[in-house]
Amino acid sequence: MGSALLPTLRRKPEVDAAIRDTLDKVLVLRFGRADDAACLHLDDILAKSSWDISRFATVALVDMDSEEMQVYIDYFDITLIPATIFFFNAQHMKMDSGTPDHTKWIGSFSSKQDFIDVVEAIFRGAMKGKLIVSCPLPPERIPRFQLLFKDV
Repeated sequence: MGSALLPTLRRKPEVDAAIRDTLDKVLVLRFGRADDAACLHLDDILAKSSWDISRFATVALVDMDSEEMQVYIDYFDITLIPATIFFFNAQHMKMDSGTPDHTKWIGSFSSKQDFIDVVEAIFRGAMKGKLIVSCPLPPERIPRFQLLFKDV
């Protein structure tokens, strides 16, 4: 069970500190619930990958059931879980994966290597000063969801 191996952030000040204090590394925040099957699958991939990416990334889980997290859930418009959001030096990193939403990765990754490739692409782009990077994965390995945007 991967979620036991990764730090879980349950309060807004913990998330704020993680975003603010993670310097020169990609911060990977997984928003979800510990009892959701898709989240557990993603947690397993994140835990298995955390040592491999430890030189250039940090992974943390964010418990969506906490009342304090509603600010982030609303801000990032998290309606489907798991949702993975990336930061670099307190800057929200976006990724063009061919989906309408560039602000987060929705769903799980197909494999450990897919996750590592995505985080590495974000790190390389961030080191070059980019705020949005192209997804290195082929389209068939990117989860597709029908997103409905309200009040746009």
